[in-house]
Amino acid sequence: MDPTTQQTPSPIRIAAATTPSPTNAIQANLQRTIHWTHKAKTAGATVVCFPELNITGYNPRDPRRTASLAQSIPGPVTDQLRNLAADTGLIILAGMTEHNPAGLPYATHCVLHPDGRIERYRKLHIAPPEKQCFQAGDTIPVFHAPTATFGIQLCYDAHFPELATAMTARGATILFMPHASPHGDPITKNRSWQRHLPARAFDNSIFIVACNQAGDNNSGLTFPGNALILGPDGHPIAQKETCEEGILIADLKIETLQAVRNHPMRHFFPNRRPELYTK
Repeated sequence: MDPTTQQTPSPIRIAAATTPSPTNAIQANLQRTIHWTHKAKTAGATVVCFPELNITGYNPRDPRRTASLAQSIPGPVTDQLRNLAADTGLIILAGMTEHNPAGLPYATHCVLHPDGRIERYRKLHIAPPEKQCFQAGDTIPVFHAPTATFGIQLCYDAHFPELATAMTARGATILFMPHASPHGDPITKNRSWQRHLPARAFDNSIFIVACNQAGDNNSGLTFPGNALILGPDGHPIAQKETCEEGILIADLKIETLQAVRNHPMRHFFPNRRPELYTK
C-alpha cells in the first residue's frame, strides 16, 4: 500500500442503554450496569452510556432519600465501575447522586476510562421540580475518547442551546444526553425529543446520543425508556422507541461529520459572531 494514501479514521461505535434504575437498589443497578457493559463490549462498542442517575436512581419527591444515596467520587461505587472499565476496555458513562459536603448533592455523570481515570460532569441546569434535591454544577467540561471529543448534558440541560454551543466551541463532536425523564409513553417521549434534540445536532454539526431510564423505579415513577442517536445533519442514525431494557448500537463515522462540516452552506458554526451576542 502506498504509505502516502490517506486512511479514513475508524468510526467510534457507541452503545446507549435504556435501563431500570430503582432508587433503593444500588447493588442491583451496578449489576445491571455490569451486564449491559459486557453486552456493549460483545457488540464492539468503544463507549457505553447509561441513563441519568442509573446507579442511585431518581426521586425528586424525596430530598432526604436522594441525599442519603449520595456517593463519594472516587468511592466504593466508582471503584467497581473503574474496574469494569479496565476489564472491558470501554469508556463507561454512568450516573449517580454525588455527595457534596457544602450542601445539596450533585446529579453527576461519571466518565470512567479503561486506564483508571475518573472524570465527571455535574448537571448545570436543575429543573424546577429538582431544585429541592440537587446543587447545580458550575463548569462545562469536555472529555476524550479514541478519535472523538465529547460532552455530556443531563436531561433538562438539553433544553439550553447555549450549552451545546459552548461544548462545541470546546471541541466536542458528540453530545451524550442521558435522561431520567418519567413523562409520557415511548411515542410521546420520542416526539418531545424530536422537537429539540435535532436542533442541537443541526445547529452545531455534532452527533447527539440520548438515552432514558426505563420502567418502574419503585418510588412512584415510571419511565418510558427510548434511545435516539442523531447525525450532525439532525437526522436519526438509530432509535429505540420502547420502554424495554437494552442497548442501542451505532457507528458514528468521521466521514458523516466531514460531509456536513466541509460543506460551506451546511456548517454554520464557524460563521458565528460571538462578539455580538453579549451586547
